[in-house]
Amino acid sequence: MIVDTHAHIYHGDETRYPMIEDPFRPSPGVGTIEHLRREAEANGVGRVVLIQTGSAYRWDNRLLADTARANADWTVGVCTLDPAGDDSPDELERLVTGYNVKGLRLEAAPAGYDQPMAERLWHRAGEVGAVICAHLREEQLSELAALLARFPHVPVVLDHCAYPVGANGIEDAAVRQAAELARFGQLHAKLTFAVTSSDQEYPFSDTHPQLRHLLAAFGPERCVWGSDFPCEHWLENTTYAQHLAVFTEELGLSAAEKEQVLGATAMRLFFS
Repeated sequence: MIVDTHAHIYHGDETRYPMIEDPFRPSPGVGTIEHLRREAEANGVGRVVLIQTGSAYRWDNRLLADTARANADWTVGVCTLDPAGDDSPDELERLVTGYNVKGLRLEAAPAGYDQPMAERLWHRAGEVGAVICAHLREEQLSELAALLARFPHVPVVLDHCAYPVGANGIEDAAVRQAAELARFGQLHAKLTFAVTSSDQEYPFSDTHPQLRHLLAAFGPERCVWGSDFPCEHWLENTTYAQHLAVFTEELGLSAAEKEQVLGATAMRLFFS
């Protein structure tokens, strides 16, 4: 089964689900759960991880929570909470226990990534069995390393592998540091950067050495694929089918590698 670990969703009813001021809003009908279902079915994707859309809804997880709970047969949710918010740990527990939310996308606070308020969220994630999706940049990876050392039993996914630049090859700072962090067994690599980090057209060959390097560092059993749905909103130069085809056709992955990267790893993390 293919699992898409990175899809953002939107809703046309902005009274029920209000967006933030000056949101990054898709075209009408793009990015809805119905649109996602069509793309998933057309491409043989059986499960999807819904990622809170911070550029439209910021810390308001109502759409994510309602959608994940209403579509629990094929989706789970990953919320985003204010890392400096006093009530964020309790809100995480509420979403996990009542709304089919399986993870927390944790961003840096003004005080940094490894700071006391965020540490409470790591504690609570461990207590409720949530996955931490670490959303940060290369310069914050040393702070992530400190948290990984203190919370060895909390599963973590490195979102977009900290945004490497494809043209930099395997010497890119984010790629180099992410590979070093593979020593932490609970850390997983989300290989969505295959397209977003590329300056090229399909098949985005400039990122392939980076992808293979991180696959070797983490092993396919700790790597996952995600589409960045809706691709027509987030990615100017590719489709959902092409994003998936990078992994099914272009990287030269073995059948065993495909099984892990495209499904088995994500099933263990989010759907077990």
